[in-house]
Amino acid sequence: MGKNEKTGLGRALVKQHNQMIQQSKEKGRFYKNQQKKVLESVTEVSDIDAIIEQADEADRLFSLAQPAPSLPISLDASSSTSGMTPEERREQQKKEEIMHASSLQVPRRPPWNAGMSVEELDDNERQSFLMWRRSLARLEENENLVLTPFEKNLDIWRQLWRVVERSDLLVMVVDARDPLFYRCPDLEAYAREIDEHKRTLLLINKADLLPESVRKKWAEYFHLQNILFLFWSAKAASASLEGKKLIAPWKTQNNLQDSDDPDIKIFGRDELLARLQFEAEKVVKRRKESGSSSSRSGNVADIQNVIVGFVGYPNVGKSSTINALVGQKRTGVTSTPGKTKHFQTLIISDKLTLCDCPGLVFPSFSSSRFEMIASGVLPIDRMTEHREAVQVVANQVPRHVIEDIYNIKLPKPKPYEPQSRPPLAVELLRTYCASRGYVASSGLPDETRAARQILKDYIDGKLPHFQMPPGMSDAEDPTDNNLLVMHESDSSDVEDPPDVEGKSAPNIEHVLDDLNSFDMDNVLASKKSTVTKPKASHKHHKKPQRKKDRSWRVGNDDGDGMPVIRVFQKPPNVGPLKAT
Repeated sequence: MGKNEKTGLGRALVKQHNQMIQQSKEKGRFYKNQQKKVLESVTEVSDIDAIIEQADEADRLFSLAQPAPSLPISLDASSSTSGMTPEERREQQKKEEIMHASSLQVPRRPPWNAGMSVEELDDNERQSFLMWRRSLARLEENENLVLTPFEKNLDIWRQLWRVVERSDLLVMVVDARDPLFYRCPDLEAYAREIDEHKRTLLLINKADLLPESVRKKWAEYFHLQNILFLFWSAKAASASLEGKKLIAPWKTQNNLQDSDDPDIKIFGRDELLARLQFEAEKVVKRRKESGSSSSRSGNVADIQNVIVGFVGYPNVGKSSTINALVGQKRTGVTSTPGKTKHFQTLIISDKLTLCDCPGLVFPSFSSSRFEMIASGVLPIDRMTEHREAVQVVANQVPRHVIEDIYNIKLPKPKPYEPQSRPPLAVELLRTYCASRGYVASSGLPDETRAARQILKDYIDGKLPHFQMPPGMSDAEDPTDNNLLVMHESDSSDVEDPPDVEGKSAPNIEHVLDDLNSFDMDNVLASKKSTVTKPKASHKHHKKPQRKKDRSWRVGNDDGDGMPVIRVFQKPPNVGPLKAT
């Protein structure tokens, strides 16, 4: 082979090598973009997106997927509830929820084994997920059911499947202010389906936002329901790692120590790690005693290292909990829900491993989209109807607490309204904008900016609120007392606290002031009268000149009621004759 041939062959090899590198880079970029797209959380889709998605799935799985059963359309469905009162409609909705509770499930991973190919496994999972989506779509067609937005991306659910299968103990992180809103009982049932010995622990985060009396009520409820639970504060634990100490907002100067009652105490970092390991080892011990093993997770009965999986809704503090337990920042923590995309395996010790799952929005009944925005499950930036979301805040936080926190005075209810009604969203937004100087480019109050700040304060705990356990009577509700204690030092500059119970009639002068402030018709009328005052004064001077005064007719007739016209002769050096 000549020198030129060797040189040409070398150039060809170099060119081919460069092409292979370029192709590898392009494939890498493609898969990276696909991965980003795949792991994007999807909770809401438009009708056209759903149609396209179903068409793609049906075309790809035509040989495997079963046709969706056709459902009869009831023409009288709308008339069945049109004549109902709101109470009757809500009662009907409750009945429908109980009737269809068994249909509201998380998607199950179809049976699989190690001998399946990747394509076969992927097809089975997609087909099962498609059938699950169809079952929920049929529930959404029922006008008596309100189904919340939920995760619609299969690959996010795949992350959950892996975490549930790998874990010995499943920890469901919930917000202490409304634990049942964030709890998914069907996920607990799914964990037991995978392994009958697997247990689920309810980790009640942000427990420092609850007074001890409320924690005690929730502890009693969880014991009655046979729910394993622990109270916890990721924020307080993180502050403790930094050498800081946070005082719970419900603490007074005379009671700064938390209760020693193990049922209502807020666990520290080391205590929580020890308890998690203890509960997980109990699961492994029971599995070993029964002589069984995890059918799908691959964990053997005599395993030495236990795995604790963390699941939950977005923005409940799951990532903050993981960081506090690990002792350093290992997961991203932001106020925007849904930032954790992959499950992470974190080794705490030789005997304990944590497994963090991305935040998931589980399907549930009777919660509106606005409640999910106010709860932090859906991003505030996606909010379009800001007044509806703020109304959720106004309904949950007492009027006097909002006034104390923001140092504002909300308009009192009108005389013909219930004096105990919560503030209207428009009242809260306009008052807040006026106190902060929020004005949009149009010159109107910037309600969108105010709504985002109010919702952020509500989620972060600046505006205190919490739910009581089901079945608790209003007489036992300690909300007002605790809120008054919490803000006792902040309400010194408030002249007259509003009547919370609404037993006394409002001051009529305040009502008139509120009407002038918020009734646009009165405002416009006031402006109109102010503008027309000079004209009215000008007309007042002209009216006597234009007025037809007929009082002279009285007594100046011939008895027939007709006036007498007299003509005067023109005197010398006088103007023209005048007729009277």
